[in-house]
Amino acid sequence: MIVHECKQYSPEWWSVRRGIPTSSEASRIITPKKAELSGQVDSYACDLIAEKFDAYYGQQEEYVSAAMKNGTIKEPESRRFYEFHRDVEVTEVGFVTTDDGRFGCSPDSLVGLDGGLELKNPAVSTHIRYLLDGGLPAKYKPQVHWCLVVTGREWWDFCSYSGGLPPVLVRVTPDDYTDKLRECMEKFWTRYQELLAKVMAQRERAIDDAIARQPVEESYF
Repeated sequence: MIVHECKQYSPEWWSVRRGIPTSSEASRIITPKKAELSGQVDSYACDLIAEKFDAYYGQQEEYVSAAMKNGTIKEPESRRFYEFHRDVEVTEVGFVTTDDGRFGCSPDSLVGLDGGLELKNPAVSTHIRYLLDGGLPAKYKPQVHWCLVVTGREWWDFCSYSGGLPPVLVRVTPDDYTDKLRECMEKFWTRYQELLAKVMAQRERAIDDAIARQPVEESYF
């Protein structure tokens, strides 16, 4: 695991994650319930390739809904709650990659030497649904297990927090789903590189053609 010290959403953060498959898009690589290779693999690979050539990558203003703003505002409070509830101190980091730099994630926090934390501050109605369903919400299963793979940590806590209600606090450890995710990540990487190679080859041909079409200056001497 390599920790990149930068503030999330800073220019440095955007730069270091450019073209790298990340945990927030893990469900585009593995399906949450059946643990199969997602049908969105090619689409995600194309998005990552686009990041490499997009001159405005990281500069666009992204749409932020009221719910997203609310979640950002409440995150410090939910992090303090988690620290008190678990009796731990957490470390906020910018971006983390595997040792080979192929895959990454932006943890909400690292916990000690063994764990990590995924914090959610959803709408109250959503939090209540998580409470009633119990366990790790299926939609976040790929993301949490991805963090386990990237960091090599022994466990990852998922915490959904809504003031005035009990938290949804689930400890996730590596299991069969984690192993299947690793397999899907490798398959995705192979496909990603295949598509990238095709784009690069076409790009090189286009450059060569452009050079060949340039007029040749005549010499009069």
